[in-house]
Amino acid sequence: MARRGSLRPSSLREQVYESLRGDLTSGSIAPNERLGEERLAELYGVSRTPVREALARLLADGLIERDEHGLYPYRPRLDDLDGLYELRSTLEARGIRRVLDDPSLTHDRATVVGELEVWQRFRDSPPDPGPELVGADEHFHTTLLAASGNPALAEALAGVNSRMRPVRALDALTEDRVATMVVEHIRIAESVLAGRLEDAFRQLLDHIESSQSVVLERAERALSMAKLGLAVRG
Repeated sequence: MARRGSLRPSSLREQVYESLRGDLTSGSIAPNERLGEERLAELYGVSRTPVREALARLLADGLIERDEHGLYPYRPRLDDLDGLYELRSTLEARGIRRVLDDPSLTHDRATVVGELEVWQRFRDSPPDPGPELVGADEHFHTTLLAASGNPALAEALAGVNSRMRPVRALDALTEDRVATMVVEHIRIAESVLAGRLEDAFRQLLDHIESSQSVVLERAERALSMAKLGLAVRG
């Protein structure tokens, strides 16, 4: 982690929370790094009080956990990943289902078009695999869910994504898998825009199920690899 400059006192608590949360979810903090108040206070150029408050909020958010040695970034267990994917599927499916079930509701077309254009550009100029692509993938799904008209669903999905990211960020995406991700995102967005919501519903769930299979396989292999073993537990 790079040292942060001093934060403005007007919103110090929130800034420390957001900075630490960002470092956790981006992978800037190693999965096995102990989150000591004194070190973090020095890192962010603040006293220990806002750090302590930020850690308490992050513990409640589920992004950090406590063991007998102190606080550490949350590391999902294999059983956790199954549950998180089930929750992800439920949330994302609900976004489309709520529009299907209520004729008075529609997706925000401008929002969906914006995401479609992003992934069409990725089709023409494929992005490099890595954390930025994982972030773009998450953004597609949370944006599509928010476009269904219930921002609380998208907020809940963002929390699920944050808890899954330690494993996903270590996944070695291949060119073929990137190409498949791009094509599937385009297909889902086009189905939504064309009003083919039953198609979009099936495509979305198939897409999530495929991702789940790959990530769980990767997580199982991670248990026997020193580097990846820091990001997931049995």
